[in-house]
Amino acid sequence: MAKQQWKPGNMLYPLPAVMVSVRDNEGKDNIITVAWAGTVCTNPPMVSISVRPERYSYHMIEESGVFVINLTTETLTYATDYCGVRSGKDVDKFKEMKLTCVEASQVNCGMIGESPVNIECKVVKTEKLGSHHMFLAQVVAVHADEDYMDENGRFDLNSAHPMVYSHGTYYGVGKQLGTFGYSVRKRKSKRKSRK
Repeated sequence: MAKQQWKPGNMLYPLPAVMVSVRDNEGKDNIITVAWAGTVCTNPPMVSISVRPERYSYHMIEESGVFVINLTTETLTYATDYCGVRSGKDVDKFKEMKLTCVEASQVNCGMIGESPVNIECKVVKTEKLGSHHMFLAQVVAVHADEDYMDENGRFDLNSAHPMVYSHGTYYGVGKQLGTFGYSVRKRKSKRKSRK
């Protein structure tokens, strides 16, 4: 199979495109769309987001030390894009996108009510890495929309139709292909009954 070699670049796609809600010290709320977000640690639960220092929301995170990661869905794709290309210094993104600002429980910040999952975060470290600075944060609370609980009481994010970002394009997440560990799970043997 032939492969082309390209110059070094970020090719880790697709990525979750999340809307990160922030609040400055004067109480002004804003939303920034971030595709560079990820899981860092299970215990304690930690995540990271990477933001350019020139972005309007950067100083809000730097000053407050908190933010909320709001997972996105196919229904929220337009708002996700808008919040990534418009600056909060020019527009009120909650108002323009008709999003509900819900108070977080553990941090002084708003959450997006329409998001199926809201992850409250407190910054523990900032790494100045180059074009982007990484905010390493501890998760202090998670909110899951009850509309997406299945008949067994488990959260079913797939029913919310999450979306991802790849090379400037948004995609819906497709069908389920397997579950964790299915490749090594023992299969139940079918026994023939004797008569």
